[in-house]
Amino acid sequence: MNPCVRNPLFGLLVLTMPLAACARPAADAAPASAAIASTIAQSSAPQIVTGLPDFTTLVQQVGPGVVNIEAKVTPKKVSRQQMPDDEEMPEFFRRFFGPGFQMPGPQQPRGGMSAGSGFIISPDGYVLTNQHVVDGADTVTVKLTDRREFKAKVVGGDPQYDVALLKIDATGLPSIRIGDSNKLKPGQWVVAIGSPFGMDHSVTAGIVSAVGRSQGADQRYVPFIQTDVAINPGNSGGPLLNTSGEVVGINSQIFSRSGGYMGISFAIPIDLAMGAAEQLKKTGRVERGLIGVGLQPITTEEAKGLGMSDTRGALIGSVTAGGAGEKAGLEPMDVIRSVNGREIADYSELPPIIGAMPPGTKVKLGVLRDGKLRNVEVTLTALTEDNVATNGDDSDDSTPGAPATATSDILGIAVAEIGPDVRKQLGLKAGEGVRIIGVEGDSAIEAGLQPGLIILQVGRTPVGSVAAFNQQLRGVKAGDVVMLLLRSPQGGTRFAAVTAGKD
Repeated sequence: MNPCVRNPLFGLLVLTMPLAACARPAADAAPASAAIASTIAQSSAPQIVTGLPDFTTLVQQVGPGVVNIEAKVTPKKVSRQQMPDDEEMPEFFRRFFGPGFQMPGPQQPRGGMSAGSGFIISPDGYVLTNQHVVDGADTVTVKLTDRREFKAKVVGGDPQYDVALLKIDATGLPSIRIGDSNKLKPGQWVVAIGSPFGMDHSVTAGIVSAVGRSQGADQRYVPFIQTDVAINPGNSGGPLLNTSGEVVGINSQIFSRSGGYMGISFAIPIDLAMGAAEQLKKTGRVERGLIGVGLQPITTEEAKGLGMSDTRGALIGSVTAGGAGEKAGLEPMDVIRSVNGREIADYSELPPIIGAMPPGTKVKLGVLRDGKLRNVEVTLTALTEDNVATNGDDSDDSTPGAPATATSDILGIAVAEIGPDVRKQLGLKAGEGVRIIGVEGDSAIEAGLQPGLIILQVGRTPVGSVAAFNQQLRGVKAGDVVMLLLRSPQGGTRFAAVTAGKD
């Protein structure tokens, strides 16, 4: 029997006799030596991953600085109305409910309680959490790991960042060290401590999946940290920690189709949160810098129309009158490619960068205009709810038009003059814009053109009549990409790229 048997399941050499008995003829010696040398070489190669970390010490050190938060809304008295008796009561109610039946009046907010997490940022009792944890609360209670409870004062909160600063009357508290969220990279280990479903001081771990994630217009000023750390209801407001035990984010959101954890969680970068906390501590509110422009992403077709070789940057679709951008000379169809030397890959990266700067800050923008890059210095103003330039693509095909019309076969659209009444209704100046009344071209449809939208510019040239619109299209050939500045009846503006077809 051959003393050297190969296991058919694993392909491993199993020894049934001493190693010497497995000697092969000299002819096989060279291949065997080569195989052994290869195995040794592989085993001596540096290992990229050396093992899973142990978070025991981290949790013991950091855990006391994590708190449980209860926010309570006092129940409101609900008014009721006395139903009329006897003949005045409808037959249906009298028969089924009897006289004296009471029915509720207008709905009023009812009481309730929300639970979340937070963490101590200073020994004198300042606590950070999410704004949505304490929003609308009448009383807020902070519970420490040593079972002490404190009524907390809400110093201030900011819905855009979803950050709230609390203060409890205590000293000598165990605070958590603040880290640097700018140093986070995908693949790094991170830990969350919080109270999911009311289970205090639960610990979960995972890795950073991505940084700089955008979560839409409601929180366009937050470049979220995406992780695969298990976050559930009750974890909100708790710390996201690096392996040094430093807080690098505030756990804020999850992506879920069921309401439970699905492997995608989002945290607010701690540098952003701490900046907000300092402002809340000083003034009770958060101020953000503002350029005063409406931005949009750049598609491949739009890049062609702009003469760009890639889609990096933020395309300016509108400029707020009297804003910082207009004063600095920014124009619609400019592309912001960098801020203070930092490249902008996607338009969603710009609002968090600018918003994190205080009003009055001077920033240098790298702006692409007509294929040439130039530097534009802008002094930021303060962001308020009524000075945000917006882009939109909503349309309303019920807007009445004027009789003068024209059809552009090269773009596959039909436009019409705008009458004075409609112009006033839309807030347009005299000689500003033509209205789309028909769309047939494939490229125009793909670009989102619809009846009711207003064309303000062809390229960089404003158009205020059908004749002016046709004039700007002279010389356009099939295959050319034409940039149109559009405005919806609701007021949003954006650029659209339309590829010209055959005549």
